[in-house]
Amino acid sequence: MMIRKIALGCVLVLSGTYGDVIAETPQEAALAVMEDFLTAFNARDEQAWASTLHFPHVRLASGQVRVYSTVADFVAATDLDAFAESTGWDHSVWDSLEVVQVSPRKVHIAVTFSRYTASGDKLASYPSFYVVEKLEGRWGVRARSSFAP
Repeated sequence: MMIRKIALGCVLVLSGTYGDVIAETPQEAALAVMEDFLTAFNARDEQAWASTLHFPHVRLASGQVRVYSTVADFVAATDLDAFAESTGWDHSVWDSLEVVQVSPRKVHIAVTFSRYTASGDKLASYPSFYVVEKLEGRWGVRARSSFAP
């Protein structure tokens, strides 16, 4: 697990029999989920991408509200290869991730991300808002609202 420096947080390292155990702050844990989310998205790995989410999962975009009840529903409705082919998308980057509200079990993140072609040309940038929650001991994205299509 990588240690991330966050302006508002701290990391506690405890020595244990099996090595170091790292206790992350809520914002560090949420930002780690966001990193994993984008890594899986860019890898076009729908199953890994789904593992960064909580279900039911909500996405508000393109004037629609989509609710995915289960991992299977999400994976069945998602084809990142087809998305890439139809849009020219190759990869995305986080331009900014601003933690705007934090509680022990939920973090709100204002996001801007950009989509790029394989040659590095920027397709577009989109402001978004993500809700990351800790449920049953695991952090995941519960909902996202985006100006992306």
